[in-house]
Amino acid sequence: MPQQGMLLVYTGEGKGKTTASLGVTLRAIGRGMKVKYYQFIKSPERTYGEQIALRKLGVETVQLGVGFTWTKTPEEHREALTNAWKTVREELKDTTTDVLVLDELNNALAITKFPIDDVLPLAEVLEAIQQRPKTMHVVITGRSAHPSILALADLVSTIDATKHYYAEQDVKAMKGLEF
Repeated sequence: MPQQGMLLVYTGEGKGKTTASLGVTLRAIGRGMKVKYYQFIKSPERTYGEQIALRKLGVETVQLGVGFTWTKTPEEHREALTNAWKTVREELKDTTTDVLVLDELNNALAITKFPIDDVLPLAEVLEAIQQRPKTMHVVITGRSAHPSILALADLVSTIDATKHYYAEQDVKAMKGLEF
């Protein structure tokens, strides 16, 4: 019996949104499903623990960004978002993909430091998600999920920051925990 594709959104200020999407990814792989994992902000110039692990498991994992918004110029980010959206728009049509993870898409859609609606148009994103193959599950992560994304979602989990060593202990990102 074919199942209906779900839209899962993990958002909030707390740590664990990407980790939640990785949990879904592991379950899907365990069930023999085809998963593709796209990261909107992370750069292909760096390596990340999840990228290494997912590739070992045979998951197509692609970093589409150029890093944090303060590390590159608006033009570099806009070009990356243009290319990212072109790639993901096509992936949202792929009838062979069971689970498509769009890690940090919420972050990308929430950028306000420079214009993005012409390179990553919210209306097109919403339409493409709605028009995806009926059995494709989509997982979207990132802070500041747009209300339209939340309204479209079948599941929304908001991850709160109750306590975090970044703020309270001035601890920097640690290999294996944050990257």
